[in-house]
Amino acid sequence: MPQASLPPLYSRAVLGLNGGPTDGLVVRLGCEFARGREMELIALHVIEVDWRHDLSEDLADSNARASAVLDQAESIAEQNKVTLRTELLQARDVGAALVDEAAELDADVMIVGLPYRHRFGGDFAMGEVIPYIFQNASCAVIVVRESVAEGSGRRADPAAVSFGRAS
Repeated sequence: MPQASLPPLYSRAVLGLNGGPTDGLVVRLGCEFARGREMELIALHVIEVDWRHDLSEDLADSNARASAVLDQAESIAEQNKVTLRTELLQARDVGAALVDEAAELDADVMIVGLPYRHRFGGDFAMGEVIPYIFQNASCAVIVVRESVAEGSGRRADPAAVSFGRAS
């Protein structure tokens, strides 16, 4: 007799990938949420287009790095036996593109990564994207941070996860 699906924690998750060291953590966490459940996972990679280029220019075709980011996500999902849809976007602002796409896709959670910055003694630099997502996303937001580097003098956790919901 086939095993019944578990109830989903979320029905649709957007995974924001940036080609950094946390992408694997983001995809694996999404896979953990989706495994054995009826949940849709969508991995998004946004190519930030500066003002010298028109948004309609097809920069994605010549960007092997963007394809590699999404290929890696698909590979992790396959290893976890989870279905993952990938999308490549071009936008002026990464945070706004992720928030808008999550709303358009009717996602109920977005998972993004926060890398550890090794320069200047090491810390976690939030940048502009994550605060923008926290302030503007209409869905729950989960931030997965990279573990602290060994030899930094800080306690090295395998990973930490922070949950937030737009108000």
